[in-house]
Amino acid sequence: MQKALLQVDGQSYELDIVIGSEGEKALDIAKLRDKTGYITLDVGYKNTGATTSGITFIDGEQGILRYRGYPIEQLAEFSTYLEIAYLLLYGELPTKAQLEQFERKIAERTLIHEDIKKFFDGFPSSAHPMGILASVVCSLSSFYPESLDPHAPDEVVERNIIRLLAKVPTLIAWIYKKRKGHPYMYPRNDKSYVANFLYMMFGMPTYDYEPDTHVVDALNKLLILHADHEQNCSTSTVRTVGSSQANIYASVAAGMCALWGPLHGGANQEVIEMLEMIRADGGNIQKWINRAKDKNDPFRLMGFGHRVYKNFDPRAKIIKQAADQVLNVLGIHDPVLDIAKKLEEVALSDPYFIERRLYPNVDFYSGIIYRALGIPVEMFTVMFAFGRLAGWLAQWWEMRRANEPIVRPRQVYTGPTLREYVPIAKRG
Repeated sequence: MQKALLQVDGQSYELDIVIGSEGEKALDIAKLRDKTGYITLDVGYKNTGATTSGITFIDGEQGILRYRGYPIEQLAEFSTYLEIAYLLLYGELPTKAQLEQFERKIAERTLIHEDIKKFFDGFPSSAHPMGILASVVCSLSSFYPESLDPHAPDEVVERNIIRLLAKVPTLIAWIYKKRKGHPYMYPRNDKSYVANFLYMMFGMPTYDYEPDTHVVDALNKLLILHADHEQNCSTSTVRTVGSSQANIYASVAAGMCALWGPLHGGANQEVIEMLEMIRADGGNIQKWINRAKDKNDPFRLMGFGHRVYKNFDPRAKIIKQAADQVLNVLGIHDPVLDIAKKLEEVALSDPYFIERRLYPNVDFYSGIIYRALGIPVEMFTVMFAFGRLAGWLAQWWEMRRANEPIVRPRQVYTGPTLREYVPIAKRG
């Protein structure tokens, strides 16, 4: 094993160098404090590897995203979301028979307990969909107490993973129906996973709703593109909570709460809110382009550039085509979406954005698709959670199988040093 030499306080220490399968390099500092008395300080963990993982690989410089070694471009073109969920969970693409069995297990568990309706009735009309989703998902552990056993065999764990994949789409659809004041639609096992979700979302008892195949395909792609993204905020939260041996429902609910934050899962919502603002201002695209270029102006274009991808977001290229297809098929005439298309055209041809590689990212196009489908803005993050569910489950299961220790970061204390307590009577 390669070694790195650390010199501190006149002493030299050897640190193991860990090299990943794609050539990523890390310094193993697990015993650094024991050896030297020092810890590393990395606020936000931007340069800290909290684990090793065999699920997702990202190269932000080259614009590469792979699940279990497969390029995202190929997976999005040829696969379904459940096929990708299988890949993330089990490490290999399923055979036809394996996929059919997997789909059947999920279809058999899409119904949710009728008592869950009482949970929905308990939330005020102003409740945010993410708050409802995280709360109800966490409560599922009370319906399946077997999930509370941290030493349950793999078949029990797998059963609860299947339950989450099956029931979260039903919960999301019911949250939407509750907000609309419409009757709940029960799942139909004769439909595909995504078509069934759209049926529960937009169907009504008075007519047989059948989603357009192009819409199903576009949503399938969106779910695939959001399925996993390495150790991001919500995924690392799932693993952190799971490291305490918290049950899978609580761990996934914690990930949902992390995703809820506007710096993480709210980006596509911010895109639509920005477009609405431009429309309300009169729709002058060039004015807002100029503002975005002005370094003294706090305005920023939402949905352009990415903190991980320094070249381009590989997911954006895929979903742009799906967005164009959905808009054409549905024949949408929406002034906000018209502004989005004009903004995209200007940004892709403007040297300022090209030189800085500020290309539209997946959040820009996903917001456009969700709006075209009639999904309200406050449901956007819920849809993100739907896609990311497969990755959270795979990451949680990987962490559990590796018997990883409970997460316990260190800190550098910057508060007062030792001081004497003064009774309140003497404090003046």
